[in-house]
Amino acid sequence: MNTQDVLDVFKQAGALLEGHFILSSGRRSPVFLQKAFVFKNPVLTEKICKALADKIKAELPEMPDIIVAPAMGGVIPGYETARQLGLESIFVERENGEFTLRRGFTLEPGAKVLMVEDIISTGLSSRECIEAINKTGAKVIAGACLFDRSGGKADIGVPLVSLASKVFPSYAPDELPPELAKIPAIKPGSRGLK
Repeated sequence: MNTQDVLDVFKQAGALLEGHFILSSGRRSPVFLQKAFVFKNPVLTEKICKALADKIKAELPEMPDIIVAPAMGGVIPGYETARQLGLESIFVERENGEFTLRRGFTLEPGAKVLMVEDIISTGLSSRECIEAINKTGAKVIAGACLFDRSGGKADIGVPLVSLASKVFPSYAPDELPPELAKIPAIKPGSRGLK
């Protein structure tokens, strides 16, 4: 499965949106990938997560012991990718603004962890997730995502396996092109929700 195949899945799910969007990084973009529309369909979710699992098996020199994903966006792809790999999947959640393991989840010191994300733009959530994992004594061997909006430029501190990669335009809020500035901005993501 290549980038166009993944975009076709997002189009099929009505998840490739156009307009004026506030990304979780605070940047603005005329394109938003509303992965929740993909994840509500188990068949499409299985299709793209199986393709990601196949790519992980092909690219990683060693397999992980467990998958850890950042809540909220990474929970479903983390779980389904783990299912495809025959692994367990747990997640970190924000508590007082920082990712941490909760709900009785634990990691063994030295456990080989694959961090799985939905979409990476700047890599901030991934880096925060990896930092939380490292605090447990487990070892993050790599990260994986369904879609890398940075085109490979986001540095998450470990190797990254991405199923699809494409740079969509994004702008600082004070540097919007006129055609974007005249459209009301909406924030369809989950970061910052109470």
